[in-house]
Amino acid sequence: MSLRIRYRLRRGAFRLDVAFEAPMRGITALFGPSGCGKTTLLRAIAGLEVADDGYLALGGEVWEDGARYLPAHRRSVGYVFQEASLFPHLDVRRNLLYGYRRIAPGRRRIDFEQAVSLMDLGDLLARDPLQLSGGERQRVAIARALLTSPALLLMDEPLAALDAGRKEELLPFFERLHERLSLPVLYVSHASDEVARLADHLVLMDAGRVSASGPARELLTRFDLPLAHRQDASSIIEATVRGYDPEWRLATLAFDGGSFVICQEGLAPGRRVRLHILARDVSLTLRHQHDTSILNILPARVEEVSEEGAAQVMVRLAVGEARLLARLTRKSAARLALQAGKPVFAQVKSVALLG
Repeated sequence: MSLRIRYRLRRGAFRLDVAFEAPMRGITALFGPSGCGKTTLLRAIAGLEVADDGYLALGGEVWEDGARYLPAHRRSVGYVFQEASLFPHLDVRRNLLYGYRRIAPGRRRIDFEQAVSLMDLGDLLARDPLQLSGGERQRVAIARALLTSPALLLMDEPLAALDAGRKEELLPFFERLHERLSLPVLYVSHASDEVARLADHLVLMDAGRVSASGPARELLTRFDLPLAHRQDASSIIEATVRGYDPEWRLATLAFDGGSFVICQEGLAPGRRVRLHILARDVSLTLRHQHDTSILNILPARVEEVSEEGAAQVMVRLAVGEARLLARLTRKSAARLALQAGKPVFAQVKSVALLG
């Protein structure tokens, strides 16, 4: 079962012509430069734009095809915009209840207490929207969208209006959505750090078309796509919690290419987690180093080396079935004589747990 989407429409000189499938659970990021059609596509999915030719199906339920068109008010969609757009005359509790009370109890997928807990709004319920920070307002907007019990959640650059501090404050709440909810989320962004941190599936868009679609962990490290060549290029590895060392307060996370140890408490053994690793935090050696402060050292094999400007290279590594990126200077790559097939050791200086 998947989310199947196909839209063709023309607005003046702009033409949207896209088709892709996405999972029915987790976050699918629509990523591309401004003006590539991401928001137009989201509006078509919500029923706010009428396409010349459209097809939209959630699993076995068809919302739109050549013979059927479900209008916007009948589409079970939650929509979160760049601006929270809360009702200024209602406090947080009444903002949340506005849509919740319009959903019949038997159709509610998410109850009030669950949404409040998910977005950590318990201390804000009596506040007026004008008393909230930008991040707090967006948390309320997300909870309000969830309380309409949508079958599909749409997010149009929900972090774009926030400064770096507020954005970092809000990102863990998006990770909670990934971890705890089973509904599909389409998340529009042109920020690669958000995409790498949040997305399970990735749809790359350019000039109204889809240039690639697939699991984020695969597309992030493909050299024929732009994300692997950015200064903030990164990779994702899926791992399983194997244990916890109380003496050093380190958790062990295993995957088929080895294991990581990270400073993290409270991870239940057997839990599946996602790890985010920036290419600039990976260095390479030809032999396993022992007199080093770096704890995470993995045997790897060079798959490809790409020159990145005059002074740097990007190296794609196979670590078991996973792929890892390393950004090095050209001088370092030459000293190691890096080429496809060469065995190396990847030293990972920093690992972020995504949930």
